[in-house]
Amino acid sequence: MAHFARLNKNNEVEQVIVVHNNELLDADGNESEQKGIDFCTNLFGGDWIQTSYNGNFRKRFAGEGMIYDRVRDAFYQKQPYPSWTFDESELVWLLPKERPGILWTWDEPSQEWLPPQ
Repeated sequence: MAHFARLNKNNEVEQVIVVHNNELLDADGNESEQKGIDFCTNLFGGDWIQTSYNGNFRKRFAGEGMIYDRVRDAFYQKQPYPSWTFDESELVWLLPKERPGILWTWDEPSQEWLPPQ
């Protein structure tokens, strides 16, 4: 099965769907991303791009709300808070301070992690 992400005008992922591999086959029986894009566009309209469930291409699997960067040809999360910095090599947002526990939440005004309530 193949996965395709629908992008809005800001390259944000709006939806991810599963498409049967048969829809990607060209006349020679080879899988073609463009055939999948055409299938999705004809069925639903919009701007579609393939994503890899295993993260084999485009850095990681797309999820709703993520950004598709056409220059880097990769998906990554939106910046969660203004104080978080972007790691250009891994395409991830870095925490300003180490998170003390999994359930702790970031408080941007105080620039501190808050314990679970």
